[in-house]
Amino acid sequence: VQLQAFGGGLVQTGGSLRLSCAASTRTFNTRRMGWFRQAPGKEREFAAAIWSGTSTAYADSVKGRFTISRDNAKSTVYLQMNSLKPEDTAVYYCAAGRVGSSRYSNPIEYDYWGQGTQVTVSS
Repeated sequence: VQLQAFGGGLVQTGGSLRLSCAASTRTFNTRRMGWFRQAPGKEREFAAAIWSGTSTAYADSVKGRFTISRDNAKSTVYLQMNSLKPEDTAVYYCAAGRVGSSRYSNPIEYDYWGQGTQVTVSS
């Protein structure tokens, strides 16, 4: 069972990137999926989550700029990031939520993680 995150890169302030997270099995289609990020010297923090339907949740710091979505036919979750800021610079991780868990913003509630993709926003 694997999650592969890709799509990161270097972008200027105000730019956009779309991250993708491909799952190796359709099992994840029924799970809550999340995106987290970790900047150097900081703890991993929640960015966005999407449930198996259309419900979503966002951290206040990204609300209105980031959009999480999923394509279950492709077993892929996306994170569209617009109006990027230097403080968005981090390694971004996708993760699959533990079955039955409810604390969507806590990394402990996720049991499968992708390898991370670097996003760097230059000022």
